Amino acid sequence: MDGHKKVPRRIAQTVLNSLKGGVVPRIGLPYITVGRKNEIEALLRDVDIIAEGGASFRFIVGRYGSGKSFLLQTIRNYVMDRGFIVADADLSPERRLQGTKGQGLATYRELISNLSTKTKPEGGALTLILDRWINAVQSEAIQETGLSPGDPALAAATNRKIYAVTASVSELVHGFEFAKLLSLYYHSYVNGDDESKARVARWFRGEYALKSEAKEALGVNIIISDDDWYDYLKLFAAFFRLAGYTGMMIMVDELVNIYKIPNSITRQNNYEKMLTMYNDALQGKAKYLGIIMGSTPQALEDRRRGIYSYEALRSRLSEGRFSRPGARDLLAPVIRLEPLTAEEMLVLCEKLAEMHAGLYEYPRRVTTEDLAGFIKIEYGRIGADQNITPREVIRDFIELLDLLYQHADMDIAALLSSDEFSYAKSEAVSDETAADFVEFTI
Repeated sequence: MDGHKKVPRRIAQTVLNSLKGGVVPRIGLPYITVGRKNEIEALLRDVDIIAEGGASFRFIVGRYGSGKSFLLQTIRNYVMDRGFIVADADLSPERRLQGTKGQGLATYRELISNLSTKTKPEGGALTLILDRWINAVQSEAIQETGLSPGDPALAAATNRKIYAVTASVSELVHGFEFAKLLSLYYHSYVNGDDESKARVARWFRGEYALKSEAKEALGVNIIISDDDWYDYLKLFAAFFRLAGYTGMMIMVDELVNIYKIPNSITRQNNYEKMLTMYNDALQGKAKYLGIIMGSTPQALEDRRRGIYSYEALRSRLSEGRFSRPGARDLLAPVIRLEPLTAEEMLVLCEKLAEMHAGLYEYPRRVTTEDLAGFIKIEYGRIGADQNITPREVIRDFIELLDLLYQHADMDIAALLSSDEFSYAKSEAVSDETAADFVEFTI
């Protein structure tokens, strides 16, 4: 575990509680990362491209519990450490890429409310980012001019630097109004006008419903809408770079919610929006922007309702003839998560056993032979090679560790050979049933 480095108790508790509940912990991931080396390296190559002014778009495809959310969270933590701003959202019936009743705008609002940075990883970082930008510009102006705060000449120098940023943003689509509002935010900040600052932040968050309302409050005759919200994400990516960040990474999970839309025209409209975003990234129309979307295999491949039902996307995303399980092309836009091997699961269980013993301060009783026995039973289930997921194995294992800790008289071998652990599940959960569960998996 990082060379059996002791895990701080607060982190160990969070990790074990999260995994037992079937969710991905937001902290402590390096202590439990196994496998996925190639997938992570492929995504980190994208990060370098984004940092140099490019854009990327990837689909992470895996079954429920396969490690999709774990991989997304790992990348999220890594890019925030690299100075990126991250925005994430799960799609739902109310949040889509396109809609006639505000569903696209609802996704934008979710992304903006979840803006995260290294210093504010839990989200809600918009005003912090804006304030930090203004402070940084003022500090640069002081260093360059040698003037002291309060000097009118310093205010003029700061104004010029702020204008340089807003002028370069204003050249983009919808950039003029965006730049005007950035300038308004800056002047409200300097003048201590918190009410105006709040109004601008509200506009950036997409909370004005009517143009007349925005006109009255801010003097701009435009609002962010269902149709153009993605343009504003591109503007934010450009602005964040000018404000001193490395780039912006957008993560959208639960694409299965588009697959489940009953109306075929609405589904196609959502896939059309996805195509626009994909083309923008690959054709260089977006800069300093990465997009990762999470999907199940069915939501991608179903020719009737899935992403592949939209021919323009299918022709771009479907694999070539040479890609196969165990030898996937990780430079392709779709990254398919292979199941973790029994050996990788053994390494993970070893780390969890060590972490559990450290957290509850007891000498570890579970031997490597016990772990091998546990893995053998889990992977020996009927259809386990296709249906078993890390989430299920980990839940079982942490439950086993908890029982052994609470009942010192329990015999590990007897517990492993009990009905609960040794009988195969009577039936695997079908994809259709699984699709009804929200997935925060490891």
